[in-house]
Amino acid sequence: MFQNSDIAKLIIRLSLGIMMLFHGIDKIINGIGGVKYLTTNSGLPEFLAYGVYVGEVVVPIFIILGLYARVASVVLALNMLMAIFLAHGGSLFELGKHGAPVIELPLFYLILSISLFLLGSGRYSVNSK
Repeated sequence: MFQNSDIAKLIIRLSLGIMMLFHGIDKIINGIGGVKYLTTNSGLPEFLAYGVYVGEVVVPIFIILGLYARVASVVLALNMLMAIFLAHGGSLFELGKHGAPVIELPLFYLILSISLFLLGSGRYSVNSK
């Protein structure tokens, strides 16, 4: 029982998907003005900011369900790379007031996304094999 990798994959999927979905719901409620600012301030077209809805709402739902979770995790990893670039591009190696890197949260989501891509969604998913 304690060596079931499919349960571990489920825990990773649910943790990553649910926690990222909170960010997406916040963007639905409060808008993406901050993301638009960061996007245009970096010289990118403003319409790219709307990709945050895909990366933080649609993709987490796919990850939670285990529906094309590997593809969804790649999209989420790209979303996190953009978040790191846009929000923390000049402070990649800075530490916050508690000693952790300032990119800690998006980096953690990036690492979990890559892990999910490598592991797959497991038996407890919509399109399990």
